[in-house]
Amino acid sequence: MPDLPSSSLPTLPENPSLSTRLRVGLQALKVLQVNPTDPAWGALFYDSVEIGLCASLARDFSLHEEGRHLLAERPSLKASAMDLDALEKLPAGSLGHTFARYFREQGLTPIDTLTPPKNDAQYVATRLRETHDLHHMVTGYGTDVLGEMELQAFTLGNLHLRTSLLILLQSGKASQQVPGFDAAQYARKLWTAFRRGSQSRQLASFRWEDHWATPLAMLREQLVAPARQWN
Repeated sequence: MPDLPSSSLPTLPENPSLSTRLRVGLQALKVLQVNPTDPAWGALFYDSVEIGLCASLARDFSLHEEGRHLLAERPSLKASAMDLDALEKLPAGSLGHTFARYFREQGLTPIDTLTPPKNDAQYVATRLRETHDLHHMVTGYGTDVLGEMELQAFTLGNLHLRTSLLILLQSGKASQQVPGFDAAQYARKLWTAFRRGSQSRQLASFRWEDHWATPLAMLREQLVAPARQWN
């Protein structure tokens, strides 16, 4: 199946029905099976799967001051809004300095949101995608395959995202084909990450932009449960 041009990208209405979400999500999934890194189709699939949960999160945001400010101001962490040079000049160990070095050392750039969110639910979905790498840093999970799966398990416990569950299920099937794969150890690590996420502060409404100069170690203590084993 060839890559589809951006002009063929469907759009979700503001309050899509379940049938519409399924239709658009399946269309996006077919594209992602061929080109899994396509940002536009990836965002569309995420929105199709998570828009109901994101609408619920937006309602929760409206109940507290931090969330209301996010919804009213809609700050963005997309690439075009970031100044990595300025962040890298912040003190070593700060969130901003670590964030900038994280991208420099791995040769990455923050994701760029192509379509502005039309409503609060779409903004929350966009926010979750844009803060993914910050979640890596505050939890300490790496960007290798195991680290990514641990973060997905943490996110499943913290936010109950369906996409995290789908990724974990797909990864589990693929990992079983790897020589020397230890299924019991893998399951323990994911269970630990899930429990850690469930006992941590809900990260979706945290305003990272207000804490660029805050030591990352301090944020870890405030936001994330200690990494430990659960039986």
